[in-house]
Amino acid sequence: MSEHHHDHNHAHSANKKVLFISFLIITSYMFVEAVGGYMTNSLALLSDAGHMLSDAVSLGIALLAFTLGERAANHSKTYGYKRFEVLAAFFNGVTLILIALFIFVEAIDRFANPPEVATTGMLVISSIGLAVNILVAWIMMRGGDTEDNLNMRGAYLHVISDMLGSIGAIIAALLIMFFGWGWADPLASVIVAALVLRSGFYVSKASLHVLMEGTPQNVKVNDVIKTMEQTNGVKGLHDLHIWSITSGLNAFSCHIVVDNKMTIAESEKLLRKVEHDLLHQNIHHVTIQLETANHQHDHSILCTAKAEAPDAHAHHHH
Repeated sequence: MSEHHHDHNHAHSANKKVLFISFLIITSYMFVEAVGGYMTNSLALLSDAGHMLSDAVSLGIALLAFTLGERAANHSKTYGYKRFEVLAAFFNGVTLILIALFIFVEAIDRFANPPEVATTGMLVISSIGLAVNILVAWIMMRGGDTEDNLNMRGAYLHVISDMLGSIGAIIAALLIMFFGWGWADPLASVIVAALVLRSGFYVSKASLHVLMEGTPQNVKVNDVIKTMEQTNGVKGLHDLHIWSITSGLNAFSCHIVVDNKMTIAESEKLLRKVEHDLLHQNIHHVTIQLETANHQHDHSILCTAKAEAPDAHAHHHH
């Protein structure tokens, strides 16, 4: 357990450092691009700057989430603030969707009457933008956990689609320069918006799944049930729950039926084995209630308990 905890903390501080460096680079360049987009009258640049703003916000929130997530658990929040990371990712996803819709609306207007665009400035700024994004993506790939951490992955996806946005702006600038195709600018911004929409949808969906206490993507429920049922001493199980507290921290609870002659020492040994087996199935926090065969619950594996009316338990005698 301690080794896992150490890895988790190590990845955590690496993620924070990477996010901080990326945040500084992206925020500084966002201002350059926004001013450049305004001066050159390019929607592709402005939409890319809008995307970079969402990047900067997302990285800032991700950083804040990591920092808040480190705060210790207390009486009012027994899991600590780890969930904040997922809330941050959700907020991020929704912001992206809104930015994308805004760009679509603006672009439709520009297709009808393409304005004059200062192409040389647009080309220079978008090329630097591409270089900045490649640098940040490389820093994130090398130093951060972009595979398993939802928060980190959200921020990384932002940067990747941003990179494509810069490529779009470069191509648009070249098309306007060589062929005078004014519509290339709003077209590039629409492509950026589509990418923004896609990553926004993905991040919102994944974080909403966690907020709804959904089963983690990296846990196979049937395998977990099989592991439990095949454990020596377990006669049955019911009332099973698997959920994520935050990225990389999955929790599990259930009731298991054991022999009523089992001693506390034997049951502890059984629980250690179960905890060990479940750790290999990406479950880090296990809570198990032991019961004998004459328990009062029904036998369905998933929980069938219903929430009671607020005053019901006052009249309810066990």
